[in-house]
Amino acid sequence: MVGPVSREERLSVSRRLKIGFVLLVGASAGLITFQGDPTLPVVALAVLVGLVVGVLLVLFAFPQGFAFRD
Repeated sequence: MVGPVSREERLSVSRRLKIGFVLLVGASAGLITFQGDPTLPVVALAVLVGLVVGVLLVLFAFPQGFAFRD
């Protein structure tokens, strides 16, 4: 039988989920720029801005940031 999930495991899963969400938003911003005829710096800038927006969304959705609350 499986025991309860430890705090460290919860922190790890929570952190991975939030980082994955930030990467997903950043990657989608970069992919959206391919609908036009972008240059490489434009795509890189879009990915960077997408990553910043992803971090802001995570901080808005989870006010405690990248930590896990009890």
